[in-house]
Amino acid sequence: MSPPVLHYFNGRGKAESIRLMLAAAGVQFTEAAFITEPGQMEKLRKNGDLLFQQVPLLEWDGKKLVQTAAILRHIARKCGLYGKNEDEMLQIDILTEGTRDFLGYFLGFSFADDEQLLQGIRKMGLPRYMPVYEKVVSESKSGYLVGDALSMADVCLLEVLLQVQERTPEGFDGYPKLKEYKERISSLPKMAAYLKGPQRKRPNDAQYVKEVRNGLNWDTNNKPK
Repeated sequence: MSPPVLHYFNGRGKAESIRLMLAAAGVQFTEAAFITEPGQMEKLRKNGDLLFQQVPLLEWDGKKLVQTAAILRHIARKCGLYGKNEDEMLQIDILTEGTRDFLGYFLGFSFADDEQLLQGIRKMGLPRYMPVYEKVVSESKSGYLVGDALSMADVCLLEVLLQVQERTPEGFDGYPKLKEYKERISSLPKMAAYLKGPQRKRPNDAQYVKEVRNGLNWDTNNKPK
C-alpha cells in the first residue's frame, strides 16, 4: 500500500495539523511538489482533484481527501486517535474545534500586520482559550485531554501551543499545567521525531508568503488577481 501524498505549499498553514496527525499515528507520508506556481493549482482543479477548489489535498488509499477537518477525522478514525466510544468522540470533536478556532489567530502571520495579530492573540485569543485547556488538562487523570490515550484533540492542541511558544511565550504565564502538557506531548517519540525531522516546516516568512501568493495568483492584498 502506497503512503499518503499531501499536496500543499512549503509551509505549515492549514496542512500542518494533517502532518502532525499522520506523524502521531506513525504513518509515513510523502509530499507532492510544493505549490509555487498558478499552473499547479489549475492542474489540480482541472483534474477534479479539489472538490472546493482549494488545498490541502491528501491522496490516500485511492481517495482524494479535501477539507482539513474532514481529513483530520479520517486519520483519527483510521488510526485509533478518535477515542473508544461515542462520548469520547464527542468530547474530542468539541476540544478539537476549539483548538482550530484558537489556531486561526496564528495563521495570518507574514500575510498581514504581525503586530496587529499579536495584539489580537494577547487580548482575545490567549484569555479565551488558555484557561479552558488549562482546566481540562488539570482535571485529566491520564494526562491526555480525553480518555486514557492520545487523540486528535491532543495533537491539535499541541499544534496551537507550539504556536504560542513561538509567537507569545509569555502566554504560558499562569498556565503551568498547559506548559507541562506541551512539553510532555511534544516529547512523545513519534511527535518528537516529526518535530525534529525534515518534514516540519519553518514559521511563515517572506518566501513562504511569496510562494503562496504566486501559487494562488493573489495580489499583495491576498486577493485573486
